[in-house]
Amino acid sequence: QVQLVESGGGLVQAGGSLRLSCSASGRTFSSYAIGWFRQAPGKEREFVATIGWSCSTKYADSVKGRFTISRDNAKNAVYLQMNNLKPEDTAVYYCAADVSLGLPTTPYAYGYWGQGTQVTVSS
Repeated sequence: QVQLVESGGGLVQAGGSLRLSCSASGRTFSSYAIGWFRQAPGKEREFVATIGWSCSTKYADSVKGRFTISRDNAKNAVYLQMNNLKPEDTAVYYCAADVSLGLPTTPYAYGYWGQGTQVTVSS
């Protein structure tokens, strides 16, 4: 069982940066793939980035070159550094954990979810 808590969201102007954190409980955290997803009002939840147990990563095309996912297994934490933010990045951001050895990009592959943190980018 894994419990996840996101933090770091907020209001930022376009072009600005935010760093989201996902803190996890559980002794086997290092074996989980951790993904970030986002959901804007009226839209489906979409994949943002994911990081595997070996620190391999995968990104959505819309955030490549702007967002960076990383993990610190000693702190049971995963981070999402978001630079050059755009108004279309506005959404609730969720982190999720999965025991897959791959890098799943579909939300259905993840069994554990945090409560989400709001990111709002003003133009």
